[in-house]
Amino acid sequence: MIVTFWIALAIIVYTFLGYGLVLFIMVCIRRFIKGRRAFLSPDSLPSCSLVIAAYNEESFIREKIANTLELEYETGKLEVVFVTDGSDDNTPGIISGFRQIRLMHSPERKGKISAMHRAAETITSEIIVFTDANTILNSKALVNMARHYADPEVGAVAGEKRIRVAGAADAGTAGEGFYWKYESLLKRWDSELNTVVGAAGELFSVRRELYEPVPNDSILDDFMISMLIAARNKRVVYEPEAYAMEYASDNINEELKRKIRIAAGGIQSILRLLPLLNLFRYGLLSFQYISHRVLRWTIAPFLLVAVLLMNILIVLETNSPVYTLMLLAQLLFYSLALAGLFLTNRRIRIKVFFIPYYFCVMNYAVISGMIRYFTSRQSAIWEKAVRKTAGS
Repeated sequence: MIVTFWIALAIIVYTFLGYGLVLFIMVCIRRFIKGRRAFLSPDSLPSCSLVIAAYNEESFIREKIANTLELEYETGKLEVVFVTDGSDDNTPGIISGFRQIRLMHSPERKGKISAMHRAAETITSEIIVFTDANTILNSKALVNMARHYADPEVGAVAGEKRIRVAGAADAGTAGEGFYWKYESLLKRWDSELNTVVGAAGELFSVRRELYEPVPNDSILDDFMISMLIAARNKRVVYEPEAYAMEYASDNINEELKRKIRIAAGGIQSILRLLPLLNLFRYGLLSFQYISHRVLRWTIAPFLLVAVLLMNILIVLETNSPVYTLMLLAQLLFYSLALAGLFLTNRRIRIKVFFIPYYFCVMNYAVISGMIRYFTSRQSAIWEKAVRKTAGS
């Protein structure tokens, strides 16, 4: 049991911290041998279509339209497409008042991925940029993404997700914000070493010729699309200066709902991308994929439970001071998480408790998401999480 304990603990540490350290070392070695990756400056930007799938976004759509029309790009090379399939509020009516925008609307709601596919079939631009309807982009986002396509090895570009802080941070805001800062750092290093392991749907772009429709029941369509491009030996580049800002989930329960859905999508994606687990075929891409995604979405949450239980049994059997200290450290961490839960329920904001709490919520969501996926209770159609608003 002691050997099993240390193996499980090593996997946990590697999954959540060790991979970042290994990745950083590999990036440093690559820089030493080959230098930093050269950036190919384009003579001109490629033609671009910006696609926004919007479902019942009446309360936010005017802000989104204003932001979209202020984005910088070469004159005559940008097309803006809003797809409002299934919306039964005034979202299509508001969009139809702007002649600069091409509106696609169908009364039938088939989900975001179906709307994306429908739009992609009509696009002739060289690149397609996808962004969510509830996000705000920085003015140079499209320019900063499109310039990477001067490199023929680049098949997709992933933007950065940033959390807008509306007021004082709670467990959802602080935890989600910290998580995305760490994720952004890993993506920078993934991109420099080889390729980003999956793009976030808030903002990503692809070469139109490489866009491969995924099944309409895909839960993480953005992840699947970008990984299929990486599997074709094209790089998915990370561009931190192209970012999408959105408010954090309104509370931790809303964030948990979102995380469970993502976890269910993670399991679905792993099962549908099984060839990418073949290290002999995909080499470095497989190593990044397994280390950054697969371990988090499969065994790591279960190992957290197993390590705690094994630690208790080892202490009871050996009374070793080393294992006793390790058990106390675990109990302290989970006590901080419980304190975070207690304080969140009472709307008391002490940030030091939020990160352990958010970490536990994330791993609980993975287990719950797996159960939901295998019991066929997870729809591919997004149930929008309630998010904070300005001043909340």
